[in-house]
Formats: sequence, structure tokens, C-alpha cells
Amino acid sequence: MYVLCNYNKCIQLIFFMKYISILFSLIALPVMAANTLTGTVKDSNNEPIPGANLVWLNTSSGAITNINGEFKIDRPSKSDKLVVSFIGYNTDTISVSSYQEYIDIVLNEGVQLQEVNVVGRKLGFQKLRNSVSNADLINSDELCRAACCNLGESFVTNPSVDVNYSDAATGAKQIKLLGLSGTYVQMMTENIPNFRGASAPYGLGYVPGPWMNSIQVSKGTSSVKNGYEALTGQINIEFKKPHEEEADWVFANLFASTSNRYEANADASVKLSDKWSTMLFAHYENETKAHDSDDDGFADIPRVEQYNLFNRWAYMGDKYVFQAGVKFLNEDRSSGQVSHGGKTLADPYIIDMKTNRYEAFIKQAYIFNKEHNTNIALITSGTIHDMDAIYGKKLYNVDQQNAYASLLFETEFTAQHSISAGLSLNYDRYDQKYRLTNIESDGLLPELEKETVSGAYAQYTYMPSDKFTFMAGVRGDYSSIYGYFVTPRANVRYAPNEYINFRASAGKGYRTNHILAENSYMLASNRKVNIADNLDQESAWNYGISVASYIPLFGKTLNINAEYYYTDFQNQLIVDMETDAHTISFTNLDGRSYSQVFQIEASYPFFEGFNLTAAWRYADVKQTINGIMYEKALTGKYKGLLTASYKTPLGKWQFDGTLQLNGGGRMPTPPTEEQVANGYLSWNKRYKGFEQLSFQVTRFFRNWSVYIGGENLTNFKQKNAIIGADSPWSENFDASMVWGPMHGAKGYIGLRYNLPRNL
Repeated sequence: MYVLCNYNKCIQLIFFMKYISILFSLIALPVMAANTLTGTVKDSNNEPIPGANLVWLNTSSGAITNINGEFKIDRPSKSDKLVVSFIGYNTDTISVSSYQEYIDIVLNEGVQLQEVNVVGRKLGFQKLRNSVSNADLINSDELCRAACCNLGESFVTNPSVDVNYSDAATGAKQIKLLGLSGTYVQMMTENIPNFRGASAPYGLGYVPGPWMNSIQVSKGTSSVKNGYEALTGQINIEFKKPHEEEADWVFANLFASTSNRYEANADASVKLSDKWSTMLFAHYENETKAHDSDDDGFADIPRVEQYNLFNRWAYMGDKYVFQAGVKFLNEDRSSGQVSHGGKTLADPYIIDMKTNRYEAFIKQAYIFNKEHNTNIALITSGTIHDMDAIYGKKLYNVDQQNAYASLLFETEFTAQHSISAGLSLNYDRYDQKYRLTNIESDGLLPELEKETVSGAYAQYTYMPSDKFTFMAGVRGDYSSIYGYFVTPRANVRYAPNEYINFRASAGKGYRTNHILAENSYMLASNRKVNIADNLDQESAWNYGISVASYIPLFGKTLNINAEYYYTDFQNQLIVDMETDAHTISFTNLDGRSYSQVFQIEASYPFFEGFNLTAAWRYADVKQTINGIMYEKALTGKYKGLLTASYKTPLGKWQFDGTLQLNGGGRMPTPPTEEQVANGYLSWNKRYKGFEQLSFQVTRFFRNWSVYIGGENLTNFKQKNAIIGADSPWSENFDASMVWGPMHGAKGYIGLRYNLPRNL
């Protein structure tokens, strides 16, 4: 009934975006054609191959395919043969006639050996060679290497992105990139900013893993197209699309774990005509049992029941392209004290969150000139996020509404010069009612936050050859709260040969803080909450350099990547848990705050079907609080990662293992001994490192596969994750001291089925 009553909200979103579309429409001019060849490179399953190399025979003129397998290359006067190659595929030489403007190329995997096909493996995790920014691509093959039930579980094998629990009670998770919180990472779904504000603590669980086609992770400041909010990087999620050739008629995934978690996912696509197609996604999950493995009286894993639906449409014309979709999510999350042995609790500490979320988007583009990539696009989206939450006797209810529009124009004047320009509008509204104490007689405090930000940007890219790329952009925005601000960014890539890539980036980022919406999970603690008045907008400069090398070794390629990033905050929201162990204060930075991160990783396919990746990262993150420079609390100093994957020659079995070495760090300042009655500190000043091991075995059949695996097989659990769990109504109760896993080893089993179109 609630869903039916709120159906009009989705209709309102669609009509609102329609009006924005009319408001932002304008005309772009086509430009003259150039003597170039465009096309795609795909594998035998019609999947695009990003990072494939194309070189005209006996010349130095070449190109590299983008994440969609597309390329554009200048024609030389002295060659008509194009050499196409990629690791794990047979190199091919293709004759191209002088009048041909477009070509689709298919590379065959593996080699024939004694009439037995040896299956080559496409890398699931790839550095995008031709990208001017330091970008990683995580494709669907990589996502299937672990129990990728949702976005938060998709980075198990990724050396750059950490996903940690935000607290020990609610199940909220946060991403960490470049040693900093996920609030400094711009989250996007198909290049639309998403999961902001109230959805930030739990948004990683709102994207089912089987819905995703790929994830792109860009470190540092990259393009200004998508806004000003990326201080440390961007994560963009691409969902499956009905118009793509690799889309299945039907796909289904069933999952069950030893923690009594059950999931069901399904999607189906229909091609209504040559141009029209649609796709329906459905997801259901249920964590049916509250677990208290450390016997502290509180659930380690919250009960979560979620329904998630998504319907999308696409029209792919020769000149006009249209995509639209509507999503609905309902989630009930409960945690807190649990009874043991049938014992009834007199006044239990209960955590309960009920969420309804509605999303709608429309993406339109008109292509004036394919050869010059001259097009104009309009993206509009709207979101309504309703959450009612209880933390003991504290309450936080929020109705968040967001509207977003972006008008983009792009063109390539020549093969060397291209420009992108656009306008954007973002509107946020937070209607909040809350009680920040456990005194039930205290009334609810209302608070309304509104911000409208309008902006414009221009970005220029210079690419004289496939060896050098320079991209510089600037955007200016006006906030109804903070006024005008400017965001400059620049990226450069230099590849002197096919064996090495150098990259550098520098730029600025900003973000508006919504304290309670983004940090509501911290209410699962009896710390007093202090929020300073008139908090300023956060801003930081980010600088990065990286070197990616591709070294031929024993007939294969050794990939090595090294990078260093430095983030320097001009203004930062300081979450002060140091000054008073019973208070959490939100204030502006007064002093220095920075993060510097060094990472090196290497991967090598030791033999056919087998690949090994090793990575090491060191983080130095510090901030000033009340005149004292602190090492940032609950942030690991280092991380080591070792992943191995092997697929048998006939492609019937796959074995995947991942070992994580998580470094120790500093805890927030504990109460002094004078504050503790028994003379002992409530928690240690530092925590030690720990290891986690996961393993999965997959058996492939023609249209389905079965996988079985285990997580945290080292069975490491953080002890005493909740401070004062035996007296949750006292001032000592604190669930925010989490730095490690709270549940031990867990097993799971799953089944995947797909009915492909190309039967």
C-alpha cells in the first residue's frame, strides 16, 4: 500500500526532469570531417576489449581502445594494414581500403593446440592505458571472482579501494580511497552523481552486484564534467544495458551464506525493435538472523531485508539516443541488543532503520557528426530518500530530495584538439527531525537544509599523438549558501613507447557537508553531539603522479604500477573524537590536514589461465585538532594484497583466492585514567594489523555456473568492538571504535544462470 501511495513521487520526478530538459535545450553546429578510421575491437563473445593496441603496419601511428572497445585513428599515407593486439588474444593484421571509414574488429582468444582449444583469459581488472587519468576498470569477470552481492563487496580484490564498517552496530560501510573517507570520493551511476547525503552510509548496499556491468575507479582529480565534488577520486558504476549485444535474455543469481543471508537476483532484457529495448532488474535479500559471535550482547551483523527494482529503457537511433529508468528500493535494517538462551531483556537498546528510496533519470544525446564526435547531451535525474531511524531512544528522520541536470556539448575539431563544455544544476533539500539524546521527553527538533548550485565548465584536450595527452578544465559554480567558487583541474599522460606510461594530475575539489545525514550512524553511541555553527564548505588540492609499465617477460607481460598522491585540505570538516572521550564535535579545520599515499602493484600471468597480482600501500594521514597534529584515527598505515586466479584450459573450473594484510593504526584518544573508575583505559591507544583470506571455486556449465567460497577464513574478529556493551544507556557506550571485522569465517554458495541472445 505504501508503494502505491508513493507512486506519484516517481511521476513527479519524471515531469520535473521533463521541464528541466526543455529549459536546457540548445543547438550545436557540426564540423568538417577528417581523414580518420573509427571502429570497435571485441572478442568472440561480442564483448568490447578496452586497452587493445592498434598500429598501422611499418609506422608509429597508433591508438588504444577506450573502455567500450572503441577507437579512432588517423590514416597514414603509406600503409593500409592495421595490426591489432591485446594480451591473451591472437594478434591480427587487417587490410583497410582507402574509402573505409568504420570497421568492427574481432580478436580470437587463445590458440589451437592438438585440436583442443586453450581458453585465453581477459583481464578482469585493468589499468586503462589510453586514459589521461589514473583509472582502473573492474569488469563483470572480476566481479564474479568473489561473493559480490553488492557494491560494498565488489572491491575485495582491488588494491586501491578499502571498504570498512563505519560502526559496530548499524552495518553502515564506507569506502576509503587515498587514505580518506568515502565522502571525498564522488560516487556516480552511469556518470550521474549519486549516493549523497543520507544514502552515503548505506548506499554501498543499494547496488546489487549482479546488476553491474563494470566499475571505473579514477584516482585524484579528473574531469570537471561531473562536478566539483571529487576531492580524491571518482567511482562510476555502469549497469547492464538492454541495447548492448552481450545483454542476456534472462539472467538469475541465487545466493546463501552460513550467516543465514539469502539473496535472489534476476534481470531480463527485450529488444522491441532495432532501436527500442528495455530491461527489468529485481533484487531481494534477507539477513534472517541476528548474530552475536563475540557474546557482548549486541548483534555483529544487522538483520536486513531489502527489495530493489529497476526498469530502464533505451532508444538507439543513428542521430538521437535516449535512455531512461526508474528505481525503487525498500529496506528494513535492525540491530542492537540480542537475547541469549531465551532471556528477555527489560529495556533493550534497539537500532531500527526503515528506508524508501526512489530514483529516476533521463539521458538524451543528439549526434551531429560521428566522425568528429560532435554531440550535445542532456542528463537529468531526481531522487527521493526517506529514512526513519531509531538508535536506542535517539531519533533521526530525514526526507532528502535531489534534482540534477547537466547539459554537455563535445566536439573534436581535429584528431589532436577536442573540447567539452556544459552547464549544470544541482538542488538538495533535507527535511530533518531528530532527537540527539536518550531522554524520551525531549521533543523532536526540526531542521531544513536547502542548497542550489548552478555551474558551467569548459575542458580542453590536446592529443598530438597516441603518446601524449593533456587535458585541462575549469568550472565555476554558484552556491545559494557559499557563493561563487572555481574548480581548476589538469591531467597529463606521456607514453614514450608501448612499455611505459607516465601520468600526473593536479586539481581542486569542494563539498558541502550535511552533518547528520552523512553521519547518522554515529548516533549508535552515547557520545554527546556538538555541531559548530556556520560550518564552511570543504575544499582541498590533490596532486598525483603514477607510472605504469608493461614489460615483456618470457613471452608474457608483467604489469607494474607505482603511484603517489598528496591531498592538502584548505578547509575540512573535523570530526573531533579526541578532545573529550564522551563527545563528538563537528568543527572546521584550524591548522593543517593532509594525506599522502604511496602504492605499488604488479601482476603477471605465470602460465596459461593463471594470473597473480600483488600490491602494497602506505598511507600517512594527519590532521590538526585543537592545535595538536594527530595521526588520523581508525586509518590503517598500510595494506598488502595478494590475489591469485586460475581458470582451467577448457574453461570449466575457476579458482580464486585473495589474501589481505591490513595494517594497524591509532585509536581515538581514550578517557584518561582519572576518568575511568577502575584505573584502566577503556580501549587501547593503537590497534595491530590483521590478515584476511577469501577463496572461491566456480564450476561453469553451458548456461549456468555454481560457485562456493568462504570469507575471512583466517577467522579474525575485532574484540570489544562496542565499548560499554554491558551498559548501553551509560555515557561510556560507544559503537564507533570499529577498525576490523566483527564476524568470523563465513561460507557461501551460489548459482548463476543466463540465457544469452546469441543462442
